[in-house]
Amino acid sequence: MKKIINFVTLAVIMTASLVATTQANQLDDLLKQVKADRVSEAKLDKKREAEFKSARADKQALLNKAKKELKNQEVRGKRLQKAYADNEITLGQKAVELDNATGTLGEMFGVSRAAAAGAYGQIATSIVSAEYPGRGEVLNRIANAKAIPGLEDLEDLWFALQTEMTQSGKISQFSVEVTNLDGTKSTETITRIGTFNLVSDKGYLTYNDEVGQVQPLPKQPPGYIAGTASDFFNADSGYIGLYVDPSRGGILSLETRKKTLEEFFHEGKQVGYAITVLFIIGCLIALERLFVLGSMSSKIKAQEQNLETPNENNPLGRLLKIYHENKGVDAETLELKLDEGILRETPKVDRGVNLIKMFAAVAPLMGLLGTVIGMIMTFQTITLFGTADPKLMAGDISLALVTTALGLICALPLILIHSVVAGKAKSVLQKLDEQSAGLIAALAEKESK
Repeated sequence: MKKIINFVTLAVIMTASLVATTQANQLDDLLKQVKADRVSEAKLDKKREAEFKSARADKQALLNKAKKELKNQEVRGKRLQKAYADNEITLGQKAVELDNATGTLGEMFGVSRAAAAGAYGQIATSIVSAEYPGRGEVLNRIANAKAIPGLEDLEDLWFALQTEMTQSGKISQFSVEVTNLDGTKSTETITRIGTFNLVSDKGYLTYNDEVGQVQPLPKQPPGYIAGTASDFFNADSGYIGLYVDPSRGGILSLETRKKTLEEFFHEGKQVGYAITVLFIIGCLIALERLFVLGSMSSKIKAQEQNLETPNENNPLGRLLKIYHENKGVDAETLELKLDEGILRETPKVDRGVNLIKMFAAVAPLMGLLGTVIGMIMTFQTITLFGTADPKLMAGDISLALVTTALGLICALPLILIHSVVAGKAKSVLQKLDEQSAGLIAALAEKESK
């Protein structure tokens, strides 16, 4: 037992010795590593210090170079400033010399430029340029010239002004490329009336100076005006009346902007369409009544020529049939039977007459409804956009006014038509009453005998 303990003790001592030896070796290695790293860091620091000193020398060289360049530029700036001042003095002297050398030619220079500038706006937009293009470029060059115009420039100005004056009193026919509204182009023969209008067999044309093209008007003026242009263009001899625009297209442009009756009608929108339908229905009923009542009147007249042979195709014939069937009754009974027959015929004669009268009364009320709707829409537009732009309210106001006009236009003819139809119906019923009274009187005379 004692040996075992000694053995264990020895083993523990040996193990501790090995651990201590191992730790000692590790510490030695660590010390060696620290010493080695210290040496390498010292070498690296020396290298960095050398590089920094080298770079500092380079930076100093660059700084010296920049200072030298700055000094050179300052010297150059002073030299250029002196040269600029000298040039200003020289320019002033040359300007004085130019004025002295120009003399009275300077006034001509100003006059020619002013004349060219004033004529450019008139000639460039003139319809004469459609026949003689390129005149505006010459005037623009003279108006913007920096030098005194030469003889050729003055002659060009003279020719441009003389051409405008001469052509303003002539009627000329020439061929030119016309740009149609759909974008297509065609060469057409047109007639120029002085500086006022361009006309062709299709009506009036206009000259667009911005693109240098002849174009038809977006919308021709009313037919009685456009028709004179076509007649004038197609005339071979004699005198033909023609509407001429003295404002060189201004009045004609305003005339083409006027709305046609069709455009006014469509501004009535749904209310206007309803009034129109009402008017058409009323007219159809009136036509049907006039035809029926006219036919009825002619048949009654034919029946009056033959009272002994009643024909049931007309109201009088049916009354005569009642009379012939009741000849044996007394006058009072016959009167009642004839009155009954007249009452039976009255709805057929008066059918539709009151409906026309009702349409004539309803049409203005529908126009008033459109007026109220238009005013409501106008106030809504004012609420949203204010009153700065009247064009925003124009459509709603047009609705208010057009529907009122349509209502009155519908009502007035319907009232007249109703009077005519009612008169026809009344005349038919009056004839029936007259014949009925005559038949009763004849029967009463027979009874008295």
